[in-house]
Amino acid sequence: MRNPALRHVLTHLITPLLMCVGMGLAYMGAFVSPEPHHLPVAVVGAGPEAKVFAQTVKDKAGDALDVRTLGTRAAAVDQLQSRNIDGAYVLSAKSPELLVATAGSDMSAMAAEKVFTPVAAQQGVPLKVTDVTPTVSDDPTGQGLFFLLVALSIGSYASVAVIGGAGSALSMRLRAALVAGVSGVVSLVGAALAGPVFHLAHHGLWGMWGMAWLYSAGILFIGVGLHTFLKRWTTLALMVLFVMLNFTSSGGLFRPELQNGFFGTLHAFWNGAGFVEGSRSLLYFGGHDLSRNVWTLAAWLVVGLVMTGLAALTEHRRAAATAEPRQDAAHAVAPAPSRSARADEQTDEQTEEMEEEMEEAVAV
Repeated sequence: MRNPALRHVLTHLITPLLMCVGMGLAYMGAFVSPEPHHLPVAVVGAGPEAKVFAQTVKDKAGDALDVRTLGTRAAAVDQLQSRNIDGAYVLSAKSPELLVATAGSDMSAMAAEKVFTPVAAQQGVPLKVTDVTPTVSDDPTGQGLFFLLVALSIGSYASVAVIGGAGSALSMRLRAALVAGVSGVVSLVGAALAGPVFHLAHHGLWGMWGMAWLYSAGILFIGVGLHTFLKRWTTLALMVLFVMLNFTSSGGLFRPELQNGFFGTLHAFWNGAGFVEGSRSLLYFGGHDLSRNVWTLAAWLVVGLVMTGLAALTEHRRAAATAEPRQDAAHAVAPAPSRSARADEQTDEQTEEMEEEMEEAVAV
Protein backbone atom coordinates (compact mmCIF):
# COMPACT_ATOMS: atom_id res chain seq x y z
CA MET A 1 0.00 0.00 0.00
CA ARG A 2 1.48 3.34 -1.09
CA ASN A 3 -0.20 5.59 1.48
CA PRO A 4 1.68 5.07 4.79
CA ALA A 5 -0.90 7.00 6.84
CA LEU A 6 -3.73 4.80 5.56
CA ARG A 7 -1.66 1.68 6.18
CA HIS A 8 -1.04 2.89 9.73
CA VAL A 9 -4.77 3.38 10.38
CA LEU A 10 -5.73 0.03 8.87
CA THR A 11 -3.13 -1.72 11.00
CA HIS A 12 -4.55 -0.19 14.15
CA LEU A 13 -8.09 -1.14 13.15
CA ILE A 14 -7.16 -4.81 13.50
CA THR A 15 -7.38 -4.55 17.30
CA PRO A 16 -10.97 -3.24 17.61
CA LEU A 17 -12.20 -5.60 14.89
CA LEU A 18 -10.69 -8.60 16.68
CA MET A 19 -12.26 -7.34 19.90
CA CYS A 20 -15.63 -7.16 18.14
CA VAL A 21 -15.36 -10.78 17.04
CA GLY A 22 -13.99 -11.96 20.38
CA MET A 23 -16.57 -10.14 22.50
CA GLY A 24 -19.39 -11.41 20.33
CA LEU A 25 -18.24 -15.03 20.50
CA ALA A 26 -17.51 -14.89 24.24
CA TYR A 27 -20.55 -13.01 25.52
CA MET A 28 -23.10 -14.55 23.20
CA GLY A 29 -21.62 -18.01 23.66
CA ALA A 30 -21.77 -17.66 27.44
CA PHE A 31 -24.98 -15.70 28.05
CA VAL A 32 -27.43 -15.98 25.14
CA SER A 33 -28.83 -19.47 25.80
CA PRO A 34 -28.45 -20.38 29.49
CA GLU A 35 -29.68 -23.93 30.08
CA PRO A 36 -29.16 -26.28 33.02
CA HIS A 37 -26.29 -28.73 32.61
CA HIS A 38 -26.09 -31.16 35.54
CA LEU A 39 -27.75 -28.62 37.85
CA PRO A 40 -27.43 -30.18 41.34
CA VAL A 41 -30.80 -30.48 43.10
CA ALA A 42 -32.26 -32.69 45.82
CA VAL A 43 -35.54 -34.35 46.66
CA VAL A 44 -36.26 -34.35 50.39
CA GLY A 45 -38.23 -37.25 51.78
CA ALA A 46 -37.99 -40.64 53.45
CA GLY A 47 -38.69 -44.10 52.11
CA PRO A 48 -39.03 -45.50 48.61
CA GLU A 49 -41.50 -42.80 47.59
CA ALA A 50 -38.75 -40.15 47.63
CA LYS A 51 -36.37 -42.34 45.61
CA VAL A 52 -39.01 -43.12 42.99
CA PHE A 53 -39.95 -39.44 42.75
CA ALA A 54 -36.28 -38.40 42.38
CA GLN A 55 -35.70 -41.00 39.67
CA THR A 56 -38.79 -39.82 37.79
CA VAL A 57 -37.56 -36.23 37.86
CA LYS A 58 -34.10 -37.36 36.71
CA ASP A 59 -35.51 -39.43 33.84
CA LYS A 60 -37.55 -36.50 32.55
CA ALA A 61 -34.72 -33.96 32.90
CA GLY A 62 -31.90 -36.09 31.49
CA ASP A 63 -28.49 -34.37 31.65
CA ALA A 64 -30.07 -31.09 32.73
CA LEU A 65 -30.24 -32.18 36.40
CA ASP A 66 -28.19 -34.12 38.91
CA VAL A 67 -30.80 -35.36 41.36
CA ARG A 68 -30.07 -36.78 44.79
CA THR A 69 -32.27 -37.64 47.78
CA LEU A 70 -31.97 -36.27 51.30
CA GLY A 71 -33.74 -37.52 54.37
CA THR A 72 -34.55 -34.27 56.16
CA ARG A 73 -35.20 -30.62 55.49
CA ALA A 74 -32.31 -29.70 57.80
CA ALA A 75 -29.95 -31.77 55.67
CA ALA A 76 -31.16 -29.94 52.57
CA VAL A 77 -30.56 -26.55 54.19
CA ASP A 78 -27.04 -27.66 55.13
CA GLN A 79 -26.35 -28.78 51.55
CA LEU A 80 -27.59 -25.45 50.19
CA GLN A 81 -25.46 -23.47 52.62
CA SER A 82 -22.47 -25.67 51.75
CA ARG A 83 -23.17 -24.85 48.08
CA ASN A 84 -23.45 -28.49 47.08
CA ILE A 85 -26.93 -28.10 45.58
CA ASP A 86 -28.92 -25.25 44.01
CA GLY A 87 -32.39 -26.35 45.05
CA ALA A 88 -34.19 -28.88 47.27
CA TYR A 89 -37.77 -30.03 46.74
CA VAL A 90 -39.44 -31.05 50.02
CA LEU A 91 -42.11 -33.65 49.31
CA SER A 92 -45.58 -33.03 50.73
CA ALA A 93 -49.03 -33.97 49.51
CA LYS A 94 -50.55 -30.68 50.70
CA SER A 95 -47.75 -28.08 50.77
CA PRO A 96 -44.57 -28.97 48.84
CA GLU A 97 -41.67 -26.58 49.41
CA LEU A 98 -38.68 -25.60 47.31
CA LEU A 99 -35.57 -24.49 49.19
CA VAL A 100 -33.08 -22.24 47.37
CA ALA A 101 -30.12 -19.99 48.22
CA THR A 102 -30.24 -16.91 45.99
CA ALA A 103 -26.98 -15.57 47.46
CA GLY A 104 -25.20 -18.40 45.64
CA SER A 105 -26.82 -17.53 42.33
CA ASP A 106 -30.18 -15.91 41.67
CA MET A 107 -30.26 -17.43 38.19
CA SER A 108 -29.61 -20.96 39.48
CA ALA A 109 -32.37 -20.53 42.04
CA MET A 110 -34.73 -19.42 39.28
CA ALA A 111 -33.71 -22.45 37.20
CA ALA A 112 -34.54 -24.77 40.12
CA GLU A 113 -37.88 -23.04 40.58
CA LYS A 114 -38.64 -23.45 36.89
CA VAL A 115 -37.96 -27.17 37.17
CA PHE A 116 -40.12 -27.89 40.22
CA THR A 117 -43.06 -25.49 39.74
CA PRO A 118 -44.66 -27.74 37.08
CA VAL A 119 -44.07 -30.75 39.35
CA ALA A 120 -46.14 -29.15 42.12
CA ALA A 121 -48.74 -28.06 39.58
CA GLN A 122 -49.24 -31.70 38.57
CA GLN A 123 -50.13 -32.43 42.20
CA GLY A 124 -52.68 -29.63 42.10
CA VAL A 125 -51.05 -27.68 44.93
CA PRO A 126 -49.11 -24.39 45.03
CA LEU A 127 -45.34 -24.47 45.50
CA LYS A 128 -43.88 -22.61 48.44
CA VAL A 129 -40.41 -21.19 47.73
CA THR A 130 -38.12 -20.54 50.70
CA ASP A 131 -34.84 -18.66 50.33
CA VAL A 132 -32.54 -20.02 53.05
CA THR A 133 -29.63 -17.68 52.18
CA PRO A 134 -30.88 -14.44 50.63
CA THR A 135 -28.70 -11.57 49.49
CA VAL A 136 -28.61 -8.25 51.32
CA SER A 137 -31.43 -5.86 50.54
CA ASP A 138 -28.98 -3.47 48.87
CA ASP A 139 -28.15 -6.14 46.26
CA PRO A 140 -31.43 -7.97 45.63
CA THR A 141 -30.28 -9.82 42.50
CA GLY A 142 -26.84 -10.69 43.88
CA GLN A 143 -25.23 -9.35 40.71
CA GLY A 144 -23.52 -6.42 42.40
CA LEU A 145 -20.40 -8.53 42.91
CA PHE A 146 -20.18 -9.10 39.17
CA PHE A 147 -20.27 -5.38 38.44
CA LEU A 148 -17.69 -4.81 41.17
CA LEU A 149 -15.52 -7.34 39.31
CA VAL A 150 -15.97 -5.27 36.14
CA ALA A 151 -14.84 -2.08 37.91
CA LEU A 152 -11.76 -3.76 39.41
CA SER A 153 -10.84 -5.28 36.05
CA ILE A 154 -11.08 -2.01 34.11
CA GLY A 155 -9.05 -0.14 36.71
CA SER A 156 -6.39 -2.84 36.54
CA TYR A 157 -5.93 -3.54 32.84
CA ALA A 158 -6.30 0.12 31.81
CA SER A 159 -3.46 0.96 34.21
CA VAL A 160 -1.24 -1.57 32.44
CA ALA A 161 -1.12 0.67 29.34
CA VAL A 162 0.12 3.58 31.44
CA ILE A 163 2.70 1.65 33.46
CA GLY A 164 3.84 -0.52 30.57
CA GLY A 165 3.70 2.17 27.88
CA ALA A 166 4.48 5.55 29.42
CA GLY A 167 6.57 3.84 32.09
CA SER A 168 8.64 1.73 29.71
CA ALA A 169 11.67 3.97 30.31
CA LEU A 170 11.56 3.10 34.02
CA SER A 171 13.33 0.12 35.49
CA MET A 172 11.24 -3.03 35.95
CA ARG A 173 11.79 -2.77 39.70
CA LEU A 174 10.21 0.69 39.74
CA ARG A 175 7.35 -0.47 37.50
CA ALA A 176 6.74 -3.37 39.89
CA ALA A 177 6.55 -0.90 42.78
CA LEU A 178 4.01 1.12 40.79
CA VAL A 179 1.98 -2.05 40.20
CA ALA A 180 1.87 -2.73 43.93
CA GLY A 181 0.75 0.83 44.61
CA VAL A 182 -1.83 1.02 41.84
CA SER A 183 -3.34 -2.36 42.74
CA GLY A 184 -3.62 -1.15 46.31
CA VAL A 185 -5.51 1.94 45.17
CA VAL A 186 -7.78 -0.06 42.85
CA SER A 187 -8.60 -2.50 45.66
CA LEU A 188 -9.38 0.37 48.05
CA VAL A 189 -11.75 1.81 45.46
CA GLY A 190 -13.36 -1.63 45.16
CA ALA A 191 -13.71 -1.91 48.95
CA ALA A 192 -15.28 1.55 49.09
CA LEU A 193 -17.78 0.61 46.37
CA ALA A 194 -18.61 -2.68 48.10
CA GLY A 195 -18.92 -1.10 51.54
CA PRO A 196 -19.88 2.50 52.24
CA VAL A 197 -21.01 3.42 48.72
CA PHE A 198 -23.33 0.58 47.64
CA HIS A 199 -23.44 -1.57 50.81
CA LEU A 200 -22.87 -4.91 49.09
CA ALA A 201 -20.73 -6.03 52.02
CA HIS A 202 -22.40 -5.65 55.41
CA HIS A 203 -19.41 -7.40 56.98
CA GLY A 204 -16.05 -8.85 55.93
CA LEU A 205 -14.99 -5.67 54.16
CA TRP A 206 -11.27 -6.17 54.92
CA GLY A 207 -11.48 -9.66 53.45
CA MET A 208 -13.09 -8.18 50.34
CA TRP A 209 -10.25 -5.66 50.12
CA GLY A 210 -7.66 -8.43 50.38
CA MET A 211 -9.23 -10.46 47.57
CA ALA A 212 -9.60 -7.32 45.45
CA TRP A 213 -5.89 -6.57 45.91
CA LEU A 214 -4.88 -10.11 44.95
CA TYR A 215 -7.13 -9.93 41.89
CA SER A 216 -5.94 -6.49 40.74
CA ALA A 217 -2.25 -7.18 41.42
CA GLY A 218 -2.42 -10.41 39.44
CA ILE A 219 -3.81 -8.62 36.38
CA LEU A 220 -1.34 -5.75 36.63
CA PHE A 221 1.75 -7.92 37.05
CA ILE A 222 0.69 -10.18 34.17
CA GLY A 223 -0.05 -7.14 31.99
CA VAL A 224 3.18 -5.29 32.72
CA GLY A 225 5.13 -8.48 32.10
CA LEU A 226 3.33 -9.16 28.82
CA HIS A 227 3.92 -5.59 27.65
CA THR A 228 7.64 -6.26 27.27
CA PHE A 229 6.84 -8.94 24.68
CA LEU A 230 3.59 -7.76 23.06
CA LYS A 231 3.84 -3.93 23.18
CA ARG A 232 0.67 -2.40 21.68
CA TRP A 233 -0.96 -5.82 21.37
CA THR A 234 -1.00 -6.09 25.16
CA THR A 235 -4.43 -4.41 25.33
CA LEU A 236 -5.95 -7.07 23.09
CA ALA A 237 -4.31 -9.87 25.08
CA LEU A 238 -5.64 -8.47 28.36
CA MET A 239 -9.11 -8.08 26.86
CA VAL A 240 -9.09 -11.76 25.93
CA LEU A 241 -7.78 -12.91 29.31
CA PHE A 242 -9.62 -10.60 31.68
CA VAL A 243 -12.80 -9.62 29.84
CA MET A 244 -13.81 -12.15 27.18
CA LEU A 245 -12.86 -15.27 29.12
CA ASN A 246 -12.97 -13.76 32.60
CA PHE A 247 -16.37 -12.06 32.89
CA THR A 248 -18.12 -14.88 31.07
CA SER A 249 -16.72 -17.61 33.34
CA SER A 250 -16.89 -15.70 36.64
CA GLY A 251 -20.30 -17.02 37.67
CA GLY A 252 -21.43 -13.48 38.42
CA LEU A 253 -24.44 -13.73 36.10
CA PHE A 254 -24.72 -17.44 35.32
CA ARG A 255 -22.98 -20.16 37.27
CA PRO A 256 -21.31 -22.97 35.30
CA GLU A 257 -24.33 -25.26 35.74
CA LEU A 258 -26.21 -22.93 33.36
CA GLN A 259 -23.40 -22.63 30.80
CA ASN A 260 -21.69 -24.92 28.33
CA GLY A 261 -18.71 -27.02 29.33
CA PHE A 262 -16.08 -24.56 28.09
CA PHE A 263 -17.04 -21.70 30.41
CA GLY A 264 -17.88 -24.15 33.18
CA THR A 265 -14.33 -25.51 33.00
CA LEU A 266 -12.79 -22.03 33.12
CA HIS A 267 -14.88 -21.25 36.19
CA ALA A 268 -12.90 -23.82 38.16
CA PHE A 269 -9.62 -21.88 38.01
CA TRP A 270 -10.05 -18.42 36.41
CA ASN A 271 -9.30 -15.40 38.58
CA GLY A 272 -12.66 -13.65 38.10
CA ALA A 273 -14.46 -16.73 39.39
CA GLY A 274 -12.06 -16.82 42.31
CA PHE A 275 -13.00 -13.27 43.28
CA VAL A 276 -16.77 -13.59 42.78
CA GLU A 277 -17.13 -16.99 44.45
CA GLY A 278 -14.71 -16.02 47.21
CA SER A 279 -16.75 -12.89 47.90
CA ARG A 280 -19.99 -14.88 48.01
CA SER A 281 -18.40 -17.37 50.37
CA LEU A 282 -17.14 -14.62 52.68
CA LEU A 283 -20.35 -12.57 52.70
CA TYR A 284 -23.05 -15.24 52.71
CA PHE A 285 -21.78 -18.78 53.33
CA GLY A 286 -19.64 -18.51 56.43
CA GLY A 287 -16.35 -18.80 54.56
CA HIS A 288 -17.17 -22.21 53.07
CA ASP A 289 -14.65 -22.95 50.29
CA LEU A 290 -13.10 -19.50 50.76
CA SER A 291 -9.54 -20.79 51.02
CA ARG A 292 -9.71 -22.48 47.61
CA ASN A 293 -10.79 -19.23 45.96
CA VAL A 294 -8.09 -17.23 47.74
CA TRP A 295 -5.49 -19.75 46.55
CA THR A 296 -6.83 -19.31 43.01
CA LEU A 297 -6.25 -15.56 43.21
CA ALA A 298 -2.82 -16.11 44.77
CA ALA A 299 -1.86 -18.49 41.96
CA TRP A 300 -2.68 -15.84 39.36
CA LEU A 301 -0.55 -13.34 41.28
CA VAL A 302 2.35 -15.81 41.25
CA VAL A 303 1.93 -16.17 37.48
CA GLY A 304 2.11 -12.38 37.22
CA LEU A 305 5.28 -12.21 39.33
CA VAL A 306 6.91 -14.89 37.18
CA MET A 307 5.87 -13.05 34.01
CA THR A 308 7.30 -9.80 35.34
CA GLY A 309 10.54 -11.54 36.28
CA LEU A 310 10.88 -12.98 32.77
CA ALA A 311 10.20 -9.53 31.32
CA ALA A 312 12.91 -7.99 33.52
CA LEU A 313 15.40 -10.64 32.40
CA THR A 314 14.49 -10.10 28.74
CA GLU A 315 14.87 -6.33 29.00
CA HIS A 316 18.25 -6.74 30.70
CA ARG A 317 19.46 -8.97 27.86
CA ARG A 318 18.17 -6.56 25.23
CA ALA A 319 19.94 -3.66 26.92
CA ALA A 320 23.18 -5.64 27.04
CA ALA A 321 22.84 -6.60 23.38
CA THR A 322 22.33 -2.99 22.25
CA ALA A 323 25.09 -1.62 24.47
CA GLU A 324 27.87 -3.31 22.48
CA PRO A 325 26.99 -1.79 19.07
CA ARG A 326 26.70 1.61 20.73
CA GLN A 327 30.18 1.28 22.19
CA ASP A 328 31.53 0.30 18.78
CA ALA A 329 29.72 3.20 17.15
CA ALA A 330 31.25 5.61 19.64
CA HIS A 331 34.66 5.05 18.04
CA ALA A 332 33.33 5.78 14.56
CA VAL A 333 33.08 9.30 13.14
CA ALA A 334 29.49 10.20 12.22
CA PRO A 335 27.86 13.56 11.46
CA ALA A 336 26.28 14.85 14.69
CA PRO A 337 23.19 16.41 13.08
CA SER A 338 22.25 13.14 11.34
CA ARG A 339 22.59 11.16 14.55
CA SER A 340 20.51 13.73 16.45
CA ALA A 341 17.82 13.72 13.79
CA ARG A 342 17.53 9.95 13.94
CA ALA A 343 17.29 10.06 17.74
CA ASP A 344 14.56 12.72 17.60
CA GLU A 345 12.63 10.70 15.02
CA GLN A 346 12.88 7.53 17.12
CA THR A 347 11.69 9.42 20.23
CA ASP A 348 8.72 10.86 18.34
CA GLU A 349 7.74 7.40 17.08
CA GLN A 350 7.96 5.90 20.59
CA THR A 351 5.89 8.75 22.06
CA GLU A 352 3.25 8.37 19.35
CA GLU A 353 3.09 4.60 19.87
CA MET A 354 2.68 5.00 23.64
CA GLU A 355 -0.09 7.58 23.19
CA GLU A 356 -1.94 5.36 20.72
CA GLU A 357 -1.65 2.37 23.05
CA MET A 358 -3.03 4.30 26.03
CA GLU A 359 -5.86 5.74 23.93
CA GLU A 360 -6.83 2.22 22.83
CA ALA A 361 -6.81 0.92 26.40
CA VAL A 362 -8.85 3.82 27.80
CA ALA A 363 -11.33 3.67 24.92
CA VAL A 364 -11.87 -0.04 25.53
